Amino acid sequence: MAEAHQAVAFQFTVTPEGLDFHLSREAVKQLYLAGISSWKKRLVRAKNSFLTGVYPASPSSWMVVVMATAGSFYCQVDPSLGMIARIRHCLPESRLLSYESRTMVSAALFSTGVWLSAVLLFRQALKLLLSYHGWMFEPHGKMSRSTRIWVALMKVLSIRKPLLYSFQTSLPKLPVPPVEATITRYLESVRPLMDDEKYCKMEALAKEFKEKTAPRLQKYLILKSWWTTNYVSDWWEQYVYLRSRSPLMVNSNYYAMDFLYVTPSHIQAARAGNVVHAILLYRRKLDRGEIPPVMALGIVPMCSYQSERMFNTTRIPGKETDTLLHLVDSKHLAVYHKGRFYKVWLYYGGQLLRPRDLELQRWWIWASPAPPRPHAGGAGRVPWAEARARFFSHGKNKASLDAIERAAFFLTLDEEEHGYSPGREGCMDAYAKSLLHGQCYDRWFDKSFTLVVYKNGKLGANAEHSWADAPIIGHLWEVTGGQRGAGAAHPVRHGCASPQCRATIEGSYRLAKALADDVDFCCFQFSDFGKGLIKKCRTSPDAFIQISLQLAHFRDKGCFCLTYEASMTRLFREGRTETVRSCTAESTAFVRSMGDARQTRAERQRLFKLAAEKHQHMYRMAMTGAGIDRHLFCLYVVSRYLGVQSPFLAQVLSEPWRLSTSQTPQQQLKLCDLNKHPDLVSTGGGFGPVS
Repeated sequence: MAEAHQAVAFQFTVTPEGLDFHLSREAVKQLYLAGISSWKKRLVRAKNSFLTGVYPASPSSWMVVVMATAGSFYCQVDPSLGMIARIRHCLPESRLLSYESRTMVSAALFSTGVWLSAVLLFRQALKLLLSYHGWMFEPHGKMSRSTRIWVALMKVLSIRKPLLYSFQTSLPKLPVPPVEATITRYLESVRPLMDDEKYCKMEALAKEFKEKTAPRLQKYLILKSWWTTNYVSDWWEQYVYLRSRSPLMVNSNYYAMDFLYVTPSHIQAARAGNVVHAILLYRRKLDRGEIPPVMALGIVPMCSYQSERMFNTTRIPGKETDTLLHLVDSKHLAVYHKGRFYKVWLYYGGQLLRPRDLELQRWWIWASPAPPRPHAGGAGRVPWAEARARFFSHGKNKASLDAIERAAFFLTLDEEEHGYSPGREGCMDAYAKSLLHGQCYDRWFDKSFTLVVYKNGKLGANAEHSWADAPIIGHLWEVTGGQRGAGAAHPVRHGCASPQCRATIEGSYRLAKALADDVDFCCFQFSDFGKGLIKKCRTSPDAFIQISLQLAHFRDKGCFCLTYEASMTRLFREGRTETVRSCTAESTAFVRSMGDARQTRAERQRLFKLAAEKHQHMYRMAMTGAGIDRHLFCLYVVSRYLGVQSPFLAQVLSEPWRLSTSQTPQQQLKLCDLNKHPDLVSTGGGFGPVS
């Protein structure tokens, strides 16, 4: 109750003599400091929004234009060709403004107009430059004259240090590929997976679709691309993620791991306090847009749209479709430890708690044990939506759920110890499985991400997939994962009651446990060679791995299968991913040659080179908006809206992906040189099995 009384700025009592006021100076002081902090945040956001809006120009360039115009007038030279005089004539006469003052105001208005026109011109030029993707298709180590000119112009226009969203409105829209080109690429991708009879049937379906149904669907899709920022992303988020009724655990969420060898602190509370503080500093910079955008080759910006919902975001279950709840800000953190949920305040007096203070919060949480209390989020979306509506729509349960869903993110203080341990077999398998699903009840799979801190100080994260793709969490992880603490309020414990509610939760837990137990995981360290050696062989590391997976799968199963690899489309505004179908005719030819004793080494090398070049070409095509699957997916959505039946699209979207090779990126920022600091290598992350 002491904390509750301190939170009240004043109290009053009605007496026969009048009103008796009791003022709390400490509470008033904290309210004042919180208000000052809030206004500072608003002013910084407004300033950075303005700087982003006028990029690549700056306020100083406006001052230069104004001073140049004023200087020209002082030298009796009119750079406006009479425009300033006309503006002065239109200004209302006033005793407060002399003739000279009106002239200066007119000059300032003219200069501002010229400056804004230059800003629009530069931004359009930047948009045209960012629409050029020829650099991606040039041979490694070579650069054409047109690309060199493009690089020079890009460096000139982006010479000022950009903020996170400086390039956002200058990024081009994702183009809608021609139907004929998409169908041609699709038929080419399935040819090695079908015998002649099946392929002929598919070819006939494709021809019928191209001639009869596709033109109408394509017109609607092109129309959508005109009035939306991205013709794919909203439908992809809605139909692939939010309308999926499968459990998020294992099926959708992905995980990220800690350093392989290094643990900055083996004290759980200390590591948690430092990393939470680093993540909140990252959130502050993200809110202000002060994080530099990710740049390919140091000059090509990636879309930063997905970063907006990294924090204060929760996926809310529904019977037919889920929704994403995103708050502008959140002042607390949801923490799980030994079956208890806590609401931990992150600010005091408007100031972010220091790492030491956050560490003390964790020690306070360890005070009293309690039996585990599972939650219903690990099972399917429909049972969770029904349980949420029935048991968590009012009272104490609603308050507890709100504390979690409205938190900045979710933190689990895990009682297990995980990480790489030399000589301990299966340690990485257990580490990965723990991050993928945990005990089924100690990760909040609906939150944008769950930070997991183990008893031995190791870290991990489990991220929900609908709001963003793995590179976004990867960026946060690289910046904050390696980080080494005034009178804060104690954490508030939350829980739920009702025997019926607990029975429902137990049923959901059993379903989630069965799903988790069905996952076989093998994660191991491979140190024989890395991407450095592969690059020395003039081969793409990605192509090398994909072809190796085809060889391994064929040797294991004796056949080829439809293979999924994700490629990003963040060169375009609000771009997310595109599919690269890495099982190609060229890769299957190489794989078959490896099992043919009559093939020479030189012939195998030739086939491997062809397969690698083909894969790289497909990857580049996907990145530049000329993929296959997202276009066909959107055509299918249009057909459903129009009530048009297409056997071709139905067949395409029903084909199962037997081999999914999605992974989480590493070293996007190159914050350190792994050749000099090999102990800082990350274990990476991954996804659950998909079929």
